[in-house]
Amino acid sequence: MSKSSKIYLLKDYITNTAIEVGEYSYFYSFQNEKGAREFQNRNILYHFPNVHKDKLIIGNFCAIAEDVKFLMNGANHRIDSISTYPFEMFKEFEFNEKTAKPFKSKGDTVIGHDVWIGYGATIMPGVKIGNGSIIAAKAVVTKDVEPYSIVAGNPAKVKRMRFEKNKIKELEDLQWWNESIESIKTMLEKLTK
Repeated sequence: MSKSSKIYLLKDYITNTAIEVGEYSYFYSFQNEKGAREFQNRNILYHFPNVHKDKLIIGNFCAIAEDVKFLMNGANHRIDSISTYPFEMFKEFEFNEKTAKPFKSKGDTVIGHDVWIGYGATIMPGVKIGNGSIIAAKAVVTKDVEPYSIVAGNPAKVKRMRFEKNKIKELEDLQWWNESIESIKTMLEKLTK
């Protein structure tokens, strides 16, 4: 249970089977519970998993601020065919995928564990964000993000690494986010220094 009336564990509000949310990953909502209830429709955009087969996967212990947007593969259109129009989205066209140029999916969008995504950030389709990363407010993430890096800007660029390489390897090996709550309680002093 959160100590703030604006923090909601996302797992409790996701019903779409093409969205996976890990333990204790939360959404900070200015709209209170309404924002959490609407998260999968308001913050995850152009998600047509029955057409594009892509997933949004969010790891454990992630912090997602208000107005963060995840653009999914449905936001993309064919650009190497005569028309960019998504005919497959409408039944009346009786679209045959076998005769069309294939849609180039960017794959699943994957947010690692212990990731902090700041207010108003936009995550583009197929991006992989490494464990322990920080995405600055209003950043537009167009490519993969290394674990434990801080990115900002449009397009987002690495501003700095949070730790030295040997410390990052130690944290990746530790994988504290997969431990039991009882085990994590014993690590809190180490995790918060």
